[in-house]
Amino acid sequence: MKKRYSLLTAVSFLLCMTASAQFTKYSNEFLNIGAGARGMSMGNAQVASVTDGTAGYWNPAALVYVKDNPQLNLMHAEYFAGIGKYDYASLVLPLKDNRRVLGLSLLRFAVDDIPNTVFLVQPDGTINFSNITTFSSADYAFLVSLAQQVKAGPDKNISLGVNAKIIHRTAGNFASSWGFGFDAAALFAGRNWKFGITAKDVTTTFNAWSFSIDQPMREVFYVTNNDIPVKSTEITAPQLILGGAYNFKLSRKISLMAEADLDITFDGKRDVVFSSNPVSIDPKVGLELSYNNVFFVRAGVNNFQQALDDRDTTNQRKVWIYQPSVGAGFRIGDVQIDYAFTNLANQSNPLYTHVFSLKVDLKKKEKKK
Repeated sequence: MKKRYSLLTAVSFLLCMTASAQFTKYSNEFLNIGAGARGMSMGNAQVASVTDGTAGYWNPAALVYVKDNPQLNLMHAEYFAGIGKYDYASLVLPLKDNRRVLGLSLLRFAVDDIPNTVFLVQPDGTINFSNITTFSSADYAFLVSLAQQVKAGPDKNISLGVNAKIIHRTAGNFASSWGFGFDAAALFAGRNWKFGITAKDVTTTFNAWSFSIDQPMREVFYVTNNDIPVKSTEITAPQLILGGAYNFKLSRKISLMAEADLDITFDGKRDVVFSSNPVSIDPKVGLELSYNNVFFVRAGVNNFQQALDDRDTTNQRKVWIYQPSVGAGFRIGDVQIDYAFTNLANQSNPLYTHVFSLKVDLKKKEKKK
């Protein structure tokens, strides 16, 4: 019984406890969810084709496409029947010469109302449900992006970008961390093609964890043979994303944008298409059909993994599974609304998620003469 009542709290701490300063696989994974319904409906294949304010997340070099006027982007998504909430907001500010662009982005992923059952069972063995409290686990990231156009021409454009990011993660009042890191990016664009590259955590990103465990909780951890967490550092390995996109002109008003990306990680073997130690490669593919640059239909596939076949009772045969996504969008003047519908790659019980995002071009008022 004593081991049982500490289980929920031990699980809640699992994601934020680390024992060493080596590369931590899947560190800061909330930063890999995505930003904007357009990108998420295209299977997160965005490093080359992104052109709006969400570029601060996907490829900061692409922020140069936001010109003349500031742009606001907002997104909201919920996971696991509303248990997890994910929000994104960005403000992009073109500078005076339109060759440099500043972007500010904020991301939050949180799970609220997590039961704290440490004191559910009292020393005499009786259960006291009034001792159950709740807490929230939240991850925050603030990105400051700067893009610079270095070459502009009718057939070739080159731009560079960089992100400075601050990460703050909390688990109630028990644990918190602060982290810092940098991303670098480049974009090469021709008449109908684009090639993008984003190097995330180029200097590695670290999270320094500190814990605040009071004496009564320490005693429970000791009695139940749970480790008492101590200060630690979590280091995120660099990640490289390469992507190419091509815009097929199907008619005067209809075009099809296709993009393929390779997500290359350096933290050891992962369950992806190409897995080795320490390099693993995960492909992504996305499509966007556009009518007059007003109506959009999108689809994508990513997150390829091998899993046991649910139809095989011997649990021996494996099959490839993947995360499909579809979406749509429309533009009215300076406002664009996008929608994505995706699942989390679960065979037997698909977990579908609705994602909505809003983009607004904030046009400046002209001064009266």
